[in-house]
Order: sequence, then C-alpha cells, then structure tokens
Amino acid sequence: MRERVERWLELKRYNWKNYDFSLVAVVLILTLISTYVLYIIQGNKFSMSRQVIGIIGGLIVLFIFSILDYHDLCTYIPIIYVISTLMAAATRLSPLGTDQDTKSYRWLDFKVIVFQPSEICKVVVILALAVFFAKRRENLKTFTNFFIASAIALLPTFFILIQSDLSSGMVILVMMLMSSGIGHRVLGPVAAIVVPVILFLFWYIQQPGQKLLKGYQLKRIVGWLHPEEAALGVMYQQNNSILSIASGKLYGKIMAGDTATRNYSKVDVIESDFIWTPISEEFGFIGGMIILVLLSIVIIKCFLLAKQARDYMGMMICIGIGAMYSFQTFFNIGVATRLLPNTGLPLPFLSNGLSSLLSNMITIGILLNIGIQPHRGSNSNEFEIH
Repeated sequence: MRERVERWLELKRYNWKNYDFSLVAVVLILTLISTYVLYIIQGNKFSMSRQVIGIIGGLIVLFIFSILDYHDLCTYIPIIYVISTLMAAATRLSPLGTDQDTKSYRWLDFKVIVFQPSEICKVVVILALAVFFAKRRENLKTFTNFFIASAIALLPTFFILIQSDLSSGMVILVMMLMSSGIGHRVLGPVAAIVVPVILFLFWYIQQPGQKLLKGYQLKRIVGWLHPEEAALGVMYQQNNSILSIASGKLYGKIMAGDTATRNYSKVDVIESDFIWTPISEEFGFIGGMIILVLLSIVIIKCFLLAKQARDYMGMMICIGIGAMYSFQTFFNIGVATRLLPNTGLPLPFLSNGLSSLLSNMITIGILLNIGIQPHRGSNSNEFEIH
C-alpha cells in the first residue's frame, strides 16, 4: 500500500506533454454552451449559478481522475461495482428512492443532493468489463466469457430497467457488445440467435395483450411507427420538436435577432431529453453543426486514445467510453428529430443534470490519465484486485 501511495504521488512519471488540454477545452466549451442555453430556456439565474457551480466541481473531479492512475482505480472496481449496483437497487426503496415527480424512481435523495445512480453505473460497467477482459485476454474467445461479461453488465442493468429508465439499460448493453473484443466466433452465433428473437419481440409488443412493455413505452413505439395516427397524442412532443428545429433555419433566432415566441415552449423536458430542440432553434443549422463537430471531436479522441493506450485494459476503457458518447449523442438527437422513438437519454455535456455531468467528467478524467501514462505500447496487464 505504501508503495502504491508513493507511486501515485510521483506525478513526474506521467508524460505531461501528452496531457490533452484540447479535449478539456472542447468539453468546457460544450458545458458553457449548455449553461447559456439553459439560462435562455429557464430564465433563472439560480439555475445558471447552480450549473456554473456544477461545471467548476466537474472540472475539479476531472483533474482528480486525470492524475489518478486508472490501474489503481481498477483494482478497487469489484467494490465500486457492488456499491453502484446497490445504489441503483436502492432507488426503489424508501426513504432514499425518489421519482422527482416523474413516476420513475431513478434518483437517490440524500437531502443535500439528489443523485442518479444509473449515470455512474454506466462508467462502472465500462471499467468492470475492461478489468474482466484484461484478466481473461489470453483465453477470451469463449462462450463462457461472453456469458460472464453479459452478467456483469446485466446485473446493474436490471435495476436500471425496473426504474423505467429503459434508455440507460440499452446504453450499458450496447457498450458491453461494442467493447467486448470477444470476436466474431462467439458474437456471430449469439447474433444469429439474438437478432431473430429481437425481431419476434418487436412483432410481439405490437400485439394486443402483450406483457413486456409498460403502457407509455408501447405508445411511444407504436406512435413512432404510425406518427400520423398519434400526431396529437404521444407524438405531439416530437412533432413540435421538429417544427422548432426547422424554425431555427440557417443562422438561428439569436443571430437573426428574432425576439418572437419560441416554438420549443411547446416541447417538454427541453432542458434534458430534448436539449437539441432549443439549441437548433436558437443557433440554427450552422450552430448545430458546430456543436456536432465538438461532440465528434470528443468521440474521435476516445478512439484515438484507445489506439495509443499503454495496455489492453486502457484500450478497452477508451472504446467503452467512446461507445457510450456515440450512443447517447445519436439517440438524443435522433429522438429530437423523430428519427427514433422517444427515450430518455441525455446529450453528453449539454443536457441539464449534475449526475450526468459528474459521470461525464469522470470519464474524461480517466481518458486523460490513459493518455499521459508512461511506456506507451506496453502490453502489461498486471494489476491487483482488492
């Protein structure tokens, strides 16, 4: 333990010239854009102050995790995994669990702060899978390892699914598949079984009396498949989102000096799930494309860091984080533009929510640490698990 503390304190061993300040700058720009948009749509200086405090706290967390060796962090991942899973389960229990008046129990109320465990669970699952794959790397391509890895991801996912937070559960599952590295000899047969099952389930949920989905979940999917029949019902929000995005035109209403009533006032949850709607209306097509470029830079850097990582475990962590950002960005914007059925995924660094911001800052800090590790190219996977 003493040697580990001494090694942690020896910050000179890091390649500080590889510290990616450009990534930090892009993240900071995105969070400042979020703060500005949230102030416009909420018109509340208290909310803006809260967001700024969250950004400052997030940057501190980012710096801490950027100098904390991810190998040291991963040695304690079994303990962290158990704690985060128990926290996800506790959202259904009184007095900690709360629904925040949404009828979906996704939060823990610690009186001082309200926390959403599913956001941290995403990060923990990435780390847990990376540790598992690193330990089994020499004999990874087996069905046994696939099922164990699936169990690692599915346990916290189960508790997230029963919170009615289906979107977060999908994120964790997709991350598991995209960052597995198990190979086509295992994933091929699994896909041959899973794909037909998914197609059957997709057919089944549309049948009268189906038992898999809750009423609101089914309505969202059916409304997405038949938008003309649900234009004034479940699709009303997404239809208004499209009208709002289109009204931003090329330059957006802010640049045009348009002070007219905003169309996004007819859209719910514009501070989080539909944050892309006010962004597009205020900044227009050009502004939206600039923000997409910034998000793309973050995602691309994840995969570039995966290629440059010191070891296999670092590579797997970068791939998992990149997959998470890609999935969330695609689904959030896809929902706002009606390309996908309505879900509840936040847009990284832009959607309101301190839990989401905290988890994103943690992942960026881990990415930075992977980037400054010494001895690039080493294939060493040796680390202890407590």
